[in-house]
Amino acid sequence: MTITQLKAFLAALQLGSFTAAAVELDATQASVSELVARLERELGVRLFTRGPRRLAPTEAAMALREHAELAVSAIANGIETVAAIHALEGGTCTFGVLRNAAYYDLSDLVQRFHRRHPLVKVRLVGLNSALVAESIAAGEIEAGLLVLPVEESGLKITPLFRDEVLYASTRRSPRDGGVSIHEVAGAKLVLYDAYAGWSDPTRRQLLERARLEGLTIDPAIEVEHVETALSLVATGAADTIVSRTIAESATFPPGIDVTPFSDPFYDTIALVQREGAYLSPATKRLAELAERTLLDKVGEHAGRSRAV
Repeated sequence: MTITQLKAFLAALQLGSFTAAAVELDATQASVSELVARLERELGVRLFTRGPRRLAPTEAAMALREHAELAVSAIANGIETVAAIHALEGGTCTFGVLRNAAYYDLSDLVQRFHRRHPLVKVRLVGLNSALVAESIAAGEIEAGLLVLPVEESGLKITPLFRDEVLYASTRRSPRDGGVSIHEVAGAKLVLYDAYAGWSDPTRRQLLERARLEGLTIDPAIEVEHVETALSLVATGAADTIVSRTIAESATFPPGIDVTPFSDPFYDTIALVQREGAYLSPATKRLAELAERTLLDKVGEHAGRSRAV
């Protein structure tokens, strides 16, 4: 017994003829008649008495009707449920963003997405990029905008934007020239993303540079948020590193000078998803919105650089 047979049976029962049922199902009269005949053979009963003008349902047909309707309805509901998950009319999408998302105009990402697709549930994860990358690789998050480098095993990575990393201090002037890794190793530092530690992508780059020169980086203070680090820098307690986007933000504390490294290095922001995984339409749409927001921010940044 198949769903196609049950649909043919129900259409014939409702409309009273194989011809009308064929029109309803966009099939031929012969195929509908054969589907019902096969059903009758399988059940070992007659479902219709063929009259000159109209099919007359038998007692067996009336007994089967309720069960056939439930079966067809259950399949239709299942299809709609699955479609809702993979469409923009329901389901849940999971997406990761870099910790300092607000500086890249991503803080209201969910609000803008939800305004356009109110029936889609959103789970937005904003941990350190290294931790979000692990969740994507494990299949816990579908995709995300992250800072590189991260462990790339099992991930598909699409770089979007490079953001220069700068040295932030109230005690060192940009007029002194670019900052060397030797100077950083000898400085009193406050570093953020304390939980992720040296797995943080920016810290990781800094540490690798120091190791190449036989140096170590030993921060005097570790905090979780960049804002806390900057408040300490503003008092002269220590120095830190920040991206150019953060340094050029309206909330960057006055009195802090930023200086490029003598050997420049960058945070690379990328769209990351699990290798070979299919993004649901909702997550794909959210990723597109996040990517467009980021690239618009890049355009503003470039415009300011040209103006300077």
